[in-house]
Amino acid sequence: MTSPSTYTWKTRLHEIIYEADTPAGKAFDVILLILIFLSIIMVMLESVTAISAQYGDYFYIGEWIITIFFSIEYILRCITIKKPTAYIFSFYGFIDLISTIPLYLSFFFVGTHALLTIRALRLLRVFRILKVTRYIGEGNRLAKALKDSRPKILVFLFAVLILSVIAGTLMYLVEGPENGFKNIPLSIYWCIVTLTTVGFGDIAPVTPLGQFIAMVIMILGYGIIAVPTGIVSAEMTKGTAENNLALNTQSCQNCGSNKHQDGAKYCHKCGHTLHHA
Repeated sequence: MTSPSTYTWKTRLHEIIYEADTPAGKAFDVILLILIFLSIIMVMLESVTAISAQYGDYFYIGEWIITIFFSIEYILRCITIKKPTAYIFSFYGFIDLISTIPLYLSFFFVGTHALLTIRALRLLRVFRILKVTRYIGEGNRLAKALKDSRPKILVFLFAVLILSVIAGTLMYLVEGPENGFKNIPLSIYWCIVTLTTVGFGDIAPVTPLGQFIAMVIMILGYGIIAVPTGIVSAEMTKGTAENNLALNTQSCQNCGSNKHQDGAKYCHKCGHTLHHA
């Protein structure tokens, strides 16, 4: 049976590492974010030959310090939660692991130094800093709106794909190989580039009819770009009761679940008692 003292220090560490409702938790998130940015900056500077030649050793030492910090953090995250697999197999648990191991692999495999670019994934932790601001509710609302909009956006993208195939085929018939539209896939590529208003300019219609069709596609492109934004905005303005609930950063020490409502005393997933800042 776990002693009270053991439970106390584990609970305290859990509050600091997983939550941001206390000064210590906020400070930990800020330090974590600073180290992530330092790591990314070192990666970028290390790619500059002149800088790397002069300061390469310092970058190497700095990366080891940051890697060791993240390794300790990963271990603490595993031992301070009652169900370590809940963290290990979570999205951030996977990111934490694969962004830490490349430097260790360099001891066993030559050439794995290039894999250090994976550390850029640590920048995803920038979203954790949102937990220490008053905008967490807005962030959760946006995430929910994007999730609810997914079916509509997929149908919309499918419709755009069909339109691109039809328009691309039409341009192939109108322009033909002699004007650069050598085949239907290449014509569809041109249509997508034009529809998204990118316009590389590697292929362009020559005939009057082809130019007219291109103008129609360009105009449609502006409307098509706005549609996904409108779909997400409509979901955000629904104003359901669930969207209006205030959420905090409390994380269940038993199952690792978060997104609990303000004032909640128990985990909404497993019923475990929550810590209150």
